[in-house]
Amino acid sequence: MTRFSFRGVVYVLIVLLGLISAAPNILPQPLQQQLPHWYASHTLSLGLDLQGGSHLLLEADADALIKKQLDGFSSDLLSELRAQGIRYTKQSNSKASNDHTSGLVLTLRDANDSRKVKDLAFKVSAQPSGVGALNVDIDDDILRLSLSEQYVQKLLKDALARSVEVVRKRLNETGLTEPSVTLQGRDGILVQMPGVSDPSQVKKLLGTTAQMTFHWQVNSHSGQSMAKQDEQGNVYKLEQRVALEGEHITDASGVLSSETGQPVVTFKLDSTGAKQFAAMTRENIGRVLAIVLDDKVVTAPLINTAIPGGRGEITGNFTLPEAHNVALMLRTGALPVPLDIIEERTVGPDLGSDAIQTGIESGVAGALMVLAFMVAIYGRWGAIASFALCINMALVFGALTLFGATLTLPGIAGLILTMGMAVDANILINERIREESRKGRPALSAIKVGFEKAFATIVDSNFTTLIAVSLLFMFGSGPIKGFAITIALGLISSVFTAVALTKMLMLCVVKLRKGRVAEREPLPFNSHLIRLSDTLKGINFLSRRKIALSLSVLLTLLSIGLFAKPGLHYGVDFTGGTMIELTAPALSTDELRNVIRSSGFEQVAIQEYGSANHYLLRAPLQSSDSENNQSSGAMSYTDTLKASIQQADGDVVFDKVDVVGPKVSGGFAELSILALLIAGAGMLMYLWARFEAHFATAALLTVLLDLTKTIGFFALTGIEFNLTAVAALLALIGYSINDKVVVLDRIRELLRIDANKPLADTINDAVNSTLSRTVFTSITTLLALLPMALFGGDAVESFAVPMVFAVVIGTSSTLFITSTLLYLLGKRRERLGKAQLKPTAEEVKASLAHIP
Repeated sequence: MTRFSFRGVVYVLIVLLGLISAAPNILPQPLQQQLPHWYASHTLSLGLDLQGGSHLLLEADADALIKKQLDGFSSDLLSELRAQGIRYTKQSNSKASNDHTSGLVLTLRDANDSRKVKDLAFKVSAQPSGVGALNVDIDDDILRLSLSEQYVQKLLKDALARSVEVVRKRLNETGLTEPSVTLQGRDGILVQMPGVSDPSQVKKLLGTTAQMTFHWQVNSHSGQSMAKQDEQGNVYKLEQRVALEGEHITDASGVLSSETGQPVVTFKLDSTGAKQFAAMTRENIGRVLAIVLDDKVVTAPLINTAIPGGRGEITGNFTLPEAHNVALMLRTGALPVPLDIIEERTVGPDLGSDAIQTGIESGVAGALMVLAFMVAIYGRWGAIASFALCINMALVFGALTLFGATLTLPGIAGLILTMGMAVDANILINERIREESRKGRPALSAIKVGFEKAFATIVDSNFTTLIAVSLLFMFGSGPIKGFAITIALGLISSVFTAVALTKMLMLCVVKLRKGRVAEREPLPFNSHLIRLSDTLKGINFLSRRKIALSLSVLLTLLSIGLFAKPGLHYGVDFTGGTMIELTAPALSTDELRNVIRSSGFEQVAIQEYGSANHYLLRAPLQSSDSENNQSSGAMSYTDTLKASIQQADGDVVFDKVDVVGPKVSGGFAELSILALLIAGAGMLMYLWARFEAHFATAALLTVLLDLTKTIGFFALTGIEFNLTAVAALLALIGYSINDKVVVLDRIRELLRIDANKPLADTINDAVNSTLSRTVFTSITTLLALLPMALFGGDAVESFAVPMVFAVVIGTSSTLFITSTLLYLLGKRRERLGKAQLKPTAEEVKASLAHIP
């Protein structure tokens, strides 16, 4: 008794911790004001798709960074070679061995100098760690220089870390509310800006490197030179050597000149820069000093006198806002590496609030139907399961809040799906308890044995689902990661509430009532539902196995045909390009089309979307010479398109904008395929470890058939195939394998009881004995999903509608296809003289004990 009480206290503490963590999300504002700020403010953050805002994915131009660094080392090395009298011929650059950027190729006049060159290369590129940054490949008298892989990784890592800080400073200077700037992947920076519905100014701010340098115009004493242009096209021949770095600027501001009244940028240098600036201007009176900002000459004044004090002024053809922006960038520092915007997603605030309302309404409707169905089936035990389900949802919200997670629309979809799947464990337990009660076991014994027999199945089915979900987290983008985290936490929480909390509550009720499980008092229609499910048992699922398997294969072949033609309706996640959802009150469809065509946007497709004057625009990727230019071109293309529509209708509202560059869309496609393959492989390995090989093969083949049919459903219905659709496919894999594991576990259990029974009878008995669980779980999952599928809107259409189809297909394949495949594979094992199950450790030990 003491042990149980201690365990009960632990359970209660866990539940209380979850409820306390979740409470700030639902407490009314007056009550929150009376609580400590650190507690009341610890609430779930809403994703941009729920509160509105903009999301930009920036990619560091690693090649430009590496080329700049390599050019610097090369210049120093060539100076050393000239100083040492080593004669060489500089060849055209060739692709370096590390495949990052072009390497310097030298042909030495004397091959014996190669060792000296290698030593000098180490000298000019030596790092504090004692390792040289330059690799030198020697082939007789030809030397190829490139940056080492280790140095490149360190260089990029440091540049990204500094870039994040610069981006964050620039955004904070603009006064944005709580912008989020985080590293993503190897060379990406994710910027999220709540409440920003038009990020065009921010894009200009972040797309400008703001690398400012001072260069003297060449004279007879100058070394290497370079040509730079100003905005008017005037060409300046400047020294390549930097006279002063812009990093010495400590302050800058955009003001109107007191002399000309024109906008100018004033700047102030730090003490080191001020001394250097004074000295260089004093020693170069009469020379032109060009100020170069991002490879463009901004101004090139003639120095007539020394300039002390470390203050200066940049004149140019600025507007006042442009001067302010340049000053802002100079204050916050130059980006150490150019950043290209390769993905943009914007959601208007109205669309976000609608998504919240729709998500809450569909979630509550689904939850109420699931809870009511559980009570209708199992009476008071269903009520206990429903209570545990409510606690489960509260624990998930508490965990999400505790971990500082962000709730997105896919996250709400994950909660709703979790709700349906979490009931599965309770149904498994209740069905097991019913079976034990029918055998005449007393109430307490029936509950304990029922939980013991259900436990392994619950763990197996949930673990296989977690494999698929973990891949969503590994390979998905932000919203998809939120979906994965929500389901993962929901599955873990549901195991705790079903196995621990529900058991404790059931035992408490039985001990208080001193009754038997079989003597519970269900609702009037409850016994009818259970009797109805019991009358379905006794079906010979294998009698029509040839028809069932042939029909399944035929549907799969048709699905493959639909995949080939007409094919999937890919979203911009996979095709790249631009998708704009807008409301233009003053424009009809024809007027909008004329505006777009007259502005030169011939490739934009227009679709009426939802309510009146609501449209969906799609534009393909814009062709360009390079991948990065394609991304930048797509962004400016989108801004120009939006400006054209705004000019025709000043009241236009851009509800949603998605712009995806080619690199991002290609990466999404590759990662999606990889995720599906790894999910299948991971589940196969787990099932092989937990079951025999033919059990695992039957389950995985059935899931593959389910997957192809669902893809065919996408092709047939024309539902957009995007990242949310990939989440649906991975969720389908998890759900479908969950269903199969329950049946396979029962078949294995029956085989252990009577291995000599005909295989067909064993499989039929197993499918029939789990039929109630299979049907009830499918119904509860459908009840949870249907409100979202019917009323969730276009944002979750790619997830909810296919999942409804997948539940129906997955349930039927569990009953007919998995059983058929296992029967065929099992009969093949019998012909090979193999047992259906490997002997357990106890059986091996017992057989060895009989050996004399």
